[in-house]
Amino acid sequence: MIVNEVLYFIITIGILVFVHEFGHFAAAKLSGMRADVFAIGFGYRLFGWNKITGFTFGELAKDFDGGGNTDYRLCLLPLGGYVKIPGMVDESGDVSFADKEPQPWEFRAKSTSKKVFVITAGVLMNLILAYLIFFGSNFFIGKSVTKTTTIGFVEPGSPAEKSGFVENDKIISINGKTVSYWEEIRNEIFINTMGQNITVEVERNGSRLPLHVDRKIIPSDESKALFLMTEKLRPVVADILKGSPADSAKIQANDILLSINGATLHSIKQTIETISHNKEQAVALKVLREKDTVSLTALPGKDGKLGIMLGGYAFLGETERKTQGFLGSLSHGATDLVKTVNLTFVMIKRVFTGEIAFGKAFGGPIKIAQFAAKSADSGVSSFLMFIGLLSLSLAILNILPIPALDGGHLIMILIEGIIKREIPIKIKIAVQNTGFILLLLLMAFILYNDFLSL
Repeated sequence: MIVNEVLYFIITIGILVFVHEFGHFAAAKLSGMRADVFAIGFGYRLFGWNKITGFTFGELAKDFDGGGNTDYRLCLLPLGGYVKIPGMVDESGDVSFADKEPQPWEFRAKSTSKKVFVITAGVLMNLILAYLIFFGSNFFIGKSVTKTTTIGFVEPGSPAEKSGFVENDKIISINGKTVSYWEEIRNEIFINTMGQNITVEVERNGSRLPLHVDRKIIPSDESKALFLMTEKLRPVVADILKGSPADSAKIQANDILLSINGATLHSIKQTIETISHNKEQAVALKVLREKDTVSLTALPGKDGKLGIMLGGYAFLGETERKTQGFLGSLSHGATDLVKTVNLTFVMIKRVFTGEIAFGKAFGGPIKIAQFAAKSADSGVSSFLMFIGLLSLSLAILNILPIPALDGGHLIMILIEGIIKREIPIKIKIAVQNTGFILLLLLMAFILYNDFLSL
């Protein structure tokens, strides 16, 4: 498992870094600049190729001059990459050009527009990659939609119950917009009406009635419980603890929990409460394992636990895969991109306002490796979608006005364009180093949160 996670982490980061750095590289070449180095990874040069020395292992000589030829290299630390453009203050800290006259192929010798083009090209390429994946997903694969708008279970005391929803309510429309699939319901509640109160028209016992829902009662974070639950939704076992009652009962990961002692299971909270009420009492379980219904007997411990980790839900009703034509996919791909960007900024805002814990919103190498492996196990399309989402996240992160990131460089370039002169190199280095230190601290904190989540 660890080997798979490491492998898919390297593949994922390799793709994203290559696309991002190729953007900088291609833009530099198109703008008449030299690119001395195109590197995947940081640190020690493992091997590489250039027109002067050919294919070589290890570091090049310190006085090596490519004469405008790029050294394409793979470096030791697979956590990013870089393109070394002469005449630019970057992560390398190389300012040997400072006391020399600007050369026509250097970054500093070019116009503001060309500098902006080069520094934003990496972000642009990440956006293009994400869009192409979203477009391809809509065109070739389509989206699986849940063919129901009926509520299956309402947790007692939950926001849904307080809003007036009851079991078997069929949702007809939200703020006047008719809905036919469960995904449309979620889009209307959490995306299209964000920040607004909503009116939900439901069909109940043959009659239609409106439910007015205050936005404040709708949870912004559904990690603990879903706001509304569709019919035929059942909790899924994500993992089991070795040596636990669940292990002894032969419960397996990916089992779908159907019932306990004959009582149908609907929510994770309900499942936990049902098990905890049967401390040291044998319970009869029914689970769906692939296509077979399996009957099991389990004995919760003194703490009222079986030793299972519940990981989301499975819908056992009818679904439909909806694909788009070429033009429709172009439009839906753009819509998916914009919606994802909006949701990302909303999430960032909620982190800063304390609504969402930092560790739940951001992940480092460990989480990326875990999600990459899980998405790859689910199929190529799932893995590509993960890469698309991560590419979009990388684009958003890089364009933020933080020193040492593309957004920080962009601010410097724009300031120089306004004042019509170059910012002193000492100031650039100070800003660059400050940003780099802050990024290292942020990475350390993210990695720490990754370890806490293991």
